[in-house]
Amino acid sequence: MSKRNSQAAKTAARERLRQERERQAKRDKAKRQLIVAASVVAVLAAAGGIGYAVVQNNKPAYWEAAKDDKLVKPANTTGTDGTTVVIGKSSAKKTLVMYEDPRCPVCADFEQTVGPTVKKDLDAGKFKIQYVGATFLDKNLTGEGSKNALSALGAALNVSPEAFLEYKTAMYSKKWHPEETTDKFKDDGYLIEIADTVPALKGNTAFQKAVKDGTYDRWALEESKIFDKDGISGTPTLKMDGKTLTGSDGKNAPMSVAEFNTALEAALKG
Repeated sequence: MSKRNSQAAKTAARERLRQERERQAKRDKAKRQLIVAASVVAVLAAAGGIGYAVVQNNKPAYWEAAKDDKLVKPANTTGTDGTTVVIGKSSAKKTLVMYEDPRCPVCADFEQTVGPTVKKDLDAGKFKIQYVGATFLDKNLTGEGSKNALSALGAALNVSPEAFLEYKTAMYSKKWHPEETTDKFKDDGYLIEIADTVPALKGNTAFQKAVKDGTYDRWALEESKIFDKDGISGTPTLKMDGKTLTGSDGKNAPMSVAEFNTALEAALKG
């Protein structure tokens, strides 16, 4: 090979090497730009995600926000906030105040055992019933079933006092009342399914809409404040003329018909 050809080969090789270095430099630059861009996107995404999480965490819970809803009072109620629920013959001289939480299993036992006797005495005019709905189990057990069921009871009360009582009885029945740790009453569909066992509520589109729309959610919150204000420690609690009706233990509500009759007779005389 001549020196000339050898020199030309070397020059060509150097040129190829220079071009390859330029191409590599361009690839490296592009890679760096891509990494920077990806990092920026990741940071922005993380910031956005954090921002979204912060917004969600600071967003008030549904029932917390319901405190600011417009208050809709059910028909057949009295009082400033429509939280006085009194059912029975106006001629009855005595009023039995009943504090109950929809999720309460002891309330369910009471309603299943003593409930028919309470209803019979109510119909006979021995007393009126003032119902006070409580929701403390939602706080103790976590959940929203007590509040949601109380709101649905408000929708039933708006239909009629009779529908309210029948619906309450159905809620506490063995067939429909869930374990207190199972928050089934938070499901509107389940509450409507129970309501379909009550003639006045079965297929009642206005009632169903009120349940689904949460028309009486704010009312349920206001109603439950009475339980707290009255300093009641548990459910069921029965009172007449400010005195608590108890069973044979002298502490808890009468849980048998015999105990209820004994406690009621003493209260009616008092």
